[in-house]
Amino acid sequence: MFNVIRSELRKLRRPTLFLGTMGAVVFFSGLFSALLYLLIDSPQGNADRGRVISREVLALSSGGVQGFANVGGFLGIIALCVFAAQTAQEYTYGTLRNLLVRQPSRMKILFGKLISMIIFALAMITISAIVSIGISAILAPTIDVSTELWFSSAGIEFIYTTFVNVVISVVGYGIIGMVLGLLLRSPISAISFGVLWLLIVETLLIAVKNSLQSWMPGYQLSTIASGGSADVTYTHALATGGAYVVVGAVVASILFVRRDVAN
Repeated sequence: MFNVIRSELRKLRRPTLFLGTMGAVVFFSGLFSALLYLLIDSPQGNADRGRVISREVLALSSGGVQGFANVGGFLGIIALCVFAAQTAQEYTYGTLRNLLVRQPSRMKILFGKLISMIIFALAMITISAIVSIGISAILAPTIDVSTELWFSSAGIEFIYTTFVNVVISVVGYGIIGMVLGLLLRSPISAISFGVLWLLIVETLLIAVKNSLQSWMPGYQLSTIASGGSADVTYTHALATGGAYVVVGAVVASILFVRRDVAN
């Protein structure tokens, strides 16, 4: 198992993948957090889906992580793409046969890949948290938002809680990406299907029938990152999103063990 994790981490730390991904994380984490303050007086809202987060809310002990929580869904999409690509490319390049020669247990390979990609996701989330909270602390005084409560005992607790919620959400997105990679066995197909569903199909379905937001997997995972919403509670999102992830993971694992290794 350890050798599988180490070999997967070696692939994940390639400069083109690691630096490119972390660069995107830094840019978008900074952008989303900055817009939260720069658009605070905009009638179109300053958060996702046109929501308005006022100065009074930002001055609360939870204000310092508002930007970080908002970027959780975007981090999830990045994780989905990385997990899907790293899983499906073993079929595309035909390297799964070579892996099975060195490690015949398919489940050890699968769990080793999962653990290594979770480590990658944790690095990504940590960088995002530092950038987002840092930019928030810099911009808050410029729009008369007090940061006095952000780093109090209650504020630190909110930082830890939000970090855990974002980790759960991002790993959930990543496992869904891994499931798509195992089912479709093509990086392009897996990434395309996942991104199109999350960014277009779910949005359209919710726009047509608003009650569907309580059952869409992407919406549940995004809600977990933000700690719940006015429409979907945190516990409902955790239970529903977790059910999607567990069922998908079980089905994909069975197929991974039983199907031929060829694409």
